[in-house]
Amino acid sequence: VTQIRIADGRARGVELANGEFVPADLVVCNGDTAWTYRHLVAPEHRRHWKDRRIERGRYSMGLFVWYFGTKRRYNDVPHHMMVLGPRYRELLEDIFKRHVLAPDFSLYLHRPTATDPSLAPPGCDTFYALAPVPHLDSGTDWAVESERMRAAIARRLSETVLPGLEDAVVSSHVMTPQDFQDRLWSFKGAGFGLEPLLLQSAWFRPHNRSEDVKGLYMVGAGTHPGAGVPGVLMSAKALEKVIPHVHA
Repeated sequence: VTQIRIADGRARGVELANGEFVPADLVVCNGDTAWTYRHLVAPEHRRHWKDRRIERGRYSMGLFVWYFGTKRRYNDVPHHMMVLGPRYRELLEDIFKRHVLAPDFSLYLHRPTATDPSLAPPGCDTFYALAPVPHLDSGTDWAVESERMRAAIARRLSETVLPGLEDAVVSSHVMTPQDFQDRLWSFKGAGFGLEPLLLQSAWFRPHNRSEDVKGLYMVGAGTHPGAGVPGVLMSAKALEKVIPHVHA
């Protein structure tokens, strides 16, 4: 989708990159709300979510995610695990206040094969390691930093909960805040939309029923009530309450 077409203040459908127009009585967007308003809804249709308001918002952290498979199993590692770094408060300040990529990190380690071994070939494991990092306002050149950070995470895991990891990896894929922006259309590459501050949470987030465009509805982490699996599921329930149902 390259544009939400609007006429007489109402969403009329979406335009696609190949030039096709898909007409619709209603448009429901489950993409990043800030990106949607900033890039898919023309400015003249936005009295509430103006460019300045969107760009002055405070956005959540970015995510560095390394997906990898190993040619051996790590049976002592559970489905979910935290691998904390040497700092806590200071690291959060680097991410959220100073917006700098720190040399250290804390990780969430996910091993789904602990629950379902069929997700990897016999005798193998699959993982992802997620490190909170600043969003793209940090100015980090992820084309340069991505492999350095992946290697540092591999060393850290090899020294702690995944011994011998660096020699066991057989598949690898990395996502950075740059990928979140370029591939997933996440504003500033933020992983969870607007930062959950008091005046950016719940009712103060972009509403499920667009404040600017009739017939346009939002659902997901970027809208009411917020990010996280419970918040996203509640967003779907809220959408069900506000969207008009047409009965044949």
